[in-house]
Amino acid sequence: MNMLPDHLDVLSLGETMALLVAQEPGPLERVQTFSKRLAGADSNVAIGLARLGFQVGWVSRVGADSFGRYVRQTIEAEGVDTSQVEVDPNRSTGFMLKSRSMDGSDPAIEYYRRGSAASQLSVAHLQPGYALKARHLHTTGITPALSPAARELVAHAMTTLRGAGRSVSFDPNLRPSLWPDTATMRDTLNDLARHADWVLPGHDEGKLLTGQSTPADIAAWYIDRGAKAVVVKLGAEGAYFRTASGEQGQVAGVPVPVVVDTVGAGDAFAVGIISARLEGLAWPQALHRANWIASRALQVIGDMEGLPSRRELSEHDIV
Repeated sequence: MNMLPDHLDVLSLGETMALLVAQEPGPLERVQTFSKRLAGADSNVAIGLARLGFQVGWVSRVGADSFGRYVRQTIEAEGVDTSQVEVDPNRSTGFMLKSRSMDGSDPAIEYYRRGSAASQLSVAHLQPGYALKARHLHTTGITPALSPAARELVAHAMTTLRGAGRSVSFDPNLRPSLWPDTATMRDTLNDLARHADWVLPGHDEGKLLTGQSTPADIAAWYIDRGAKAVVVKLGAEGAYFRTASGEQGQVAGVPVPVVVDTVGAGDAFAVGIISARLEGLAWPQALHRANWIASRALQVIGDMEGLPSRRELSEHDIV
């Protein structure tokens, strides 16, 4: 049993699955060999922040199975507090298959998560005494897609922590296959974004969610609805930011020699933004750190394997 931490820098919550990555290219039905890793946007961010020295807590549920033990033990080994992870004796841990891309294109992905242990996350799994130890909450648009109860949990966590004066970040992280239709996805995620201080959409995500076309207009749309800052990810072109006080700018991307795996780059970007802002860095510095960490994630197989340590940031003169 984990000892409860005295404080938390960051709280995250959501589903983490076992990830079976193809060891050879080609259609998944022809692949014979897979390697086992982790897949979970919220835990990717938790692990990335823990590697940078932050105290991070993760709220989730796993099955009483080998995948569940693997998920929890791997995240715990990264220094993330898992005392709030519940084990479900009746429902299984979700898992997914991912193909191996040789040209930098997005891999094929198949999910096996319907009815998983984590899909039963609810408001009851957020203990106020634990959650309010955190000074920041990070959420994504994946968890609310799991079930109505999980959606209620995310909204409750965001309003609780923001109401207590903590900062809240929200990455829409669109997963259309998890939603009944585009309209439900758009309306639900935009409603949740109202409770966030920092909204972190990709450019294409922002266009779909807001109906706006430019990064500036996407950012203005969310700021008009209560965000304090919006960062729009622009891929190889870097990222654009705008704040409620009127500050704005674009920070160039970091060149990537060879793109190996695109999955997890957005989570790596969030690690850069959150860590830099919690350290008091200005937005341009935060975007530069985020772009650099995302570039690292693009160059390795796996969702969180490329996330750097604090020492690696220093070695590459990343503020």
